[in-house]
Amino acid sequence: MAMKLLVVTTVLVALALLPLLQLSQALDIVHARELAAKKNVSFILVFGDSSVDPGNNNRLATTLKSNFLPYGKNFFNGRPTGRFSDGRLATDFIADAFGFTTAIPAFLDPSTKEIDLLHGVSFASAGSGYDDLTANLSGVLSVSRQLEYFKHYKIHLKNLVGLKKAEELIGNAIFLLSMGTNDFLQNYYLEPTRSHQYSVEQYQNFLVSSMIEDIKVMKSLGATRLVIVGVPPLGCMPLVKTLMDQKTCVETYNKVAFSFNSKIQQKLAIVRSKLGIKKTAYIDCYASILDAINNPNKYGLTETSKGCCGTGVIEYGDTCRGLSTCEDARKYVFWDAVHPTQKMYQIIARQALESVDANILL
Repeated sequence: MAMKLLVVTTVLVALALLPLLQLSQALDIVHARELAAKKNVSFILVFGDSSVDPGNNNRLATTLKSNFLPYGKNFFNGRPTGRFSDGRLATDFIADAFGFTTAIPAFLDPSTKEIDLLHGVSFASAGSGYDDLTANLSGVLSVSRQLEYFKHYKIHLKNLVGLKKAEELIGNAIFLLSMGTNDFLQNYYLEPTRSHQYSVEQYQNFLVSSMIEDIKVMKSLGATRLVIVGVPPLGCMPLVKTLMDQKTCVETYNKVAFSFNSKIQQKLAIVRSKLGIKKTAYIDCYASILDAINNPNKYGLTETSKGCCGTGVIEYGDTCRGLSTCEDARKYVFWDAVHPTQKMYQIIARQALESVDANILL
């Protein structure tokens, strides 16, 4: 009986540790934490759209929300938080790998405590973009509004640890910026304003210039370490393929995304040389997602063409509310018709850490 109890206990402990072991295998946690400690990285501060919004939109008068099931079904305790995925986002995995927190809180979440501010926070808002018009179309937080909330954050931090320590923590933080998808899909290709004002290339240049202006503000507020996330392969999103009536990735959209990402990377050189932010890194989620789609077996994936929620070809956000899902989201690239699964975000996070390690922490 004692032996049987011991075996059962061992199995239960192993099962409890399984998520941590899986994370450890996917992300070199020990190495990441050693580097973060060596370089005095304090926490991650996140700005962007639904790719990094942990629930700020829950507090806004917008329809762009995901604080309901089946979103979050694979999050801790199966709880929907406002993340547009079945579980955690790439930024959550990165923060976990560095030892800051298992899940980055939303700044506007009323349950976020002052002590949480010492472990990083996200100001991101689903539906936002580098173009302020993009955010205004959906009634969400533009980057300028996100930066205003960051100023409030700095006040809270100063009250918590004092001015000198607060400035030190901000100076040692990693500022992460992830957006751009909505500028094209919700704005340029859908609304008439920008497409009448700009060609696609001109609009790309406009967005990159807007990004530079945002980075200048971040620099003035204390940023010294910057991570920029590129846009994903837009033409591979199930929703885009459905709307364009194509079975495979829409190459015209992918070319636009690839070109835009190239412009971002070129501008990062200017950020280093002219803006004085010497530590910068680029996260190539375009390549990560495309590689997973083209080589699913490499990552233990089986479904690359549709999302896990509903039919997987059209539903996202409110149209995904209460729908049935696939049996195992870990086999899918996409959770809904637009956003990646927790598994895909974990893959992106692993490759993101390699870029951060090489460009910021070494």
